[in-house]
Amino acid sequence: MLVLAIDTCDSRGGVALLRDDSVLSRVNHESSEDYSVWLLLAVNSVLRDAGVAMSEVEAYVVASGPGSFTGVRSGLTTVKAWAEVYGKPVAAVSRLQAIAAQAWKGAPFIAACADGRRNQVFAALYRNRSDGETLERVADEMVIAPGKFIEYVAGVAGDQRVSWASTDAGILVAAEEWCAREKLDERLEPVSPFMVTTIGRIGMAQIQKGQTVDPLTLDANYVRRTDAELHLNAAKNS
Repeated sequence: MLVLAIDTCDSRGGVALLRDDSVLSRVNHESSEDYSVWLLLAVNSVLRDAGVAMSEVEAYVVASGPGSFTGVRSGLTTVKAWAEVYGKPVAAVSRLQAIAAQAWKGAPFIAACADGRRNQVFAALYRNRSDGETLERVADEMVIAPGKFIEYVAGVAGDQRVSWASTDAGILVAAEEWCAREKLDERLEPVSPFMVTTIGRIGMAQIQKGQTVDPLTLDANYVRRTDAELHLNAAKNS
């Protein structure tokens, strides 16, 4: 299967073209250039490098969040347009799932997080199933203070071991609550923020299982409400 994957959830996104388990071409977003300008140029570069036409791509994989509102929208809008024009299937993948997929699988639970700005992290807790390959999300993804996330994980996991992974490990380690996890000999595994290849492989597996998304209902997973919503609610309550 020939799959085009894109991740525009934060400034460390990318575009990758994969055929089965092989990466044919990849470009990381390593600048401050807006995705509305960068994305299509990067896609053209990846396709040209691999000698592939867009019409040959068999499916699309897109990171659906969490992340910046503008970035996530750029990726989703682009994939929706491709799906409509070329009639190819689409898979949506959470960036947190991609982080968890790269964590050490020797613990019953996997906690994944990334910088959510505003002294918060985007975070999710997964249960590692007995096969060592399947991850089951325990609850909805969240945006939360680092210390509160650590406390939440501790409350769910109890005396069971937790594997921690993050693209922004320093944020969690800096929280006072992290000391309790260190005493349990748990470590936080840094994960590269450039995850488009992992996202592509997860999405490809979903497509092969028939777990595709209708482009018309493809939606962003922002987790955090927009500033406009926050301001509106504040005005209603004032």
